[in-house]
Amino acid sequence: MCGIVAYIGPRQASPFLINGLKLLEYRGYDSAGIAVLNGDLKVFKRKGKVAELEAFIEGQDHSSTVGLGHTRWATHGEPTDINAHPHRSGNGRLVMVHNGIIENYGSLKTALQKEGHVFESQTDTEVLVHLIEEIQDHGNLPLEEAVRLALDRVVGAYAIVLMDREHPDKLVAARKASPLVIGVGDDEYFLASDAAPLAGHTKRIIYMNDEEIAVVHRNGDLQIKNIHNKVQTPFIQEFDMQVEELEKGGYEHFMLKEIHQQPQTLADCMRGRLSLEAPYVKLGGVDEYEKTISNAKRFIIAACGTSWHAGLIGEYLFEDLARIPVEVEYASELRYRNPIIQEGDVVIALSQSGETADTLAALELAKDKGAMLYGVVNAVGSSIARLTDAGSYIHAGPEIGVASTKAFTGQVALLTMMAISLGYKRGRIPNSYFHKLISELHNIPAKIERALRCEEQIKYIAKEIKDRQNALYLGRGFNFPVALEGALKLKEISYIHAEGYPAAEMKHGPIALIDEEMPVIVIATNRSAYDKVVSNIQEVKARKGMVIAVVTEGEKTISEMADYTIEIPDTEEPLTPLLSVIPLQLLSYHIAVMRGCNVDQPRNLAKSVTVE
Repeated sequence: MCGIVAYIGPRQASPFLINGLKLLEYRGYDSAGIAVLNGDLKVFKRKGKVAELEAFIEGQDHSSTVGLGHTRWATHGEPTDINAHPHRSGNGRLVMVHNGIIENYGSLKTALQKEGHVFESQTDTEVLVHLIEEIQDHGNLPLEEAVRLALDRVVGAYAIVLMDREHPDKLVAARKASPLVIGVGDDEYFLASDAAPLAGHTKRIIYMNDEEIAVVHRNGDLQIKNIHNKVQTPFIQEFDMQVEELEKGGYEHFMLKEIHQQPQTLADCMRGRLSLEAPYVKLGGVDEYEKTISNAKRFIIAACGTSWHAGLIGEYLFEDLARIPVEVEYASELRYRNPIIQEGDVVIALSQSGETADTLAALELAKDKGAMLYGVVNAVGSSIARLTDAGSYIHAGPEIGVASTKAFTGQVALLTMMAISLGYKRGRIPNSYFHKLISELHNIPAKIERALRCEEQIKYIAKEIKDRQNALYLGRGFNFPVALEGALKLKEISYIHAEGYPAAEMKHGPIALIDEEMPVIVIATNRSAYDKVVSNIQEVKARKGMVIAVVTEGEKTISEMADYTIEIPDTEEPLTPLLSVIPLQLLSYHIAVMRGCNVDQPRNLAKSVTVE
């Protein structure tokens, strides 16, 4: 979950390192540091955000054409200057940055202490760099060989980059279950946890595979071997990320920009896949494995957090439109029990980053049991994209805000297209309804534009409830998962306790919490359960609860009952989550801003959860 950058070449390293760390700060922001080599190793690190590190190094000599950097999300040891990366070896010769967890660091540390090693920090990372030092000194080995032998003794996940004071013209990197990419320039190399820091520097990129060790040289040489010392042929890919995509573009926060980008990102997600003229829905990954997917005994959707909520909507979609049984699993739970997965099952993995550790592990488990694997991710070239048999990208572009918005709607849109396609091919959707769904889905980006126009009204509502300590979100059918997602957004960025429930479940416990201090956000757009939702709102009002209702344009009955209503355009019921979530995203955002919270970097959270 930490962010790594490194550089070697003819340019000054520190400007790339600092800017790269800023672009990776969504991966962790409790401390940051850089190391450069200009005659001797110099390490600069500070508790806090990258801006504090930048201020600290100002006026100091950090000139060098080789260096590495790190922004941290703490696992072992609290955020302090000492626990911040990079970490040195005991002899001062090596310096290393690390993303991941070394699970057996305790036993390794005990063994190294018996050999005389003294540790300054509480981190597992310092243990690993001392282990590499011990192996290098004991056998007088090249750094890359010492790294290979050390990693053979390690249990856990890692992405690492090291510098050796005695060999200033090379960097050594390795990965297992934590992402690491290499940008290839002209006699220069850029390394990072993801491709964002490479934008504007190179368009050639190598995605390292698990248990690979890379050595990059100042003269342009590159060697990659696996942990068994076998030479690997690097696959250089083209990537075309624009620097503008990584900027706020005039918005106060990345999250607000990403909320407002959704009309465009959903249009991008559907482009080339959805046609009104033919009409058709065409997903390459589905078409390639059409028989396997269409004849699946069941779908198992594995995901975490917001992606899990998208998966729940997927369950409603696949079962309603395609009549395929679906189970939605927390990936973290799926991997640690003994699930019944067999040939004929299709496991669908949802992940914005494509690097979520629990989801990757669940996929490995499913693969061993003979299931087909299908990935729905945003990050091109990510681990899940490479592990799965087939899949589809959501094409949402970089999502910098830690709280997911446009990736959520991208996942839901992709699952919607998949369900419509399968439902039609399986003969479960009449031709007329198929045409109607395609037409309505095509109109969703424009309808999101209309839904975004309620922002000023939402700001007013946010001001009225920003000081409440609890909130309840209610939804039915396709909008029950949206209630869960709305509650999660409020928790994530404003630190207000919130819970989402199926509206009918309110009477089975949560109704005890309702009083005049409890705002209840009701998603009331379901035609199929309209009268039931009206009854739920009456039950809340009878107990003096404040009701904020999301309704379809022109609705009258609920609007007269609720304290506040937010209108969204009408659409077919299976598509309503793509619209009903928009005001909930805006409400959470504006409440968080009014409470003075760091919207893009909420406390204790990181964007890409690459450790357990």
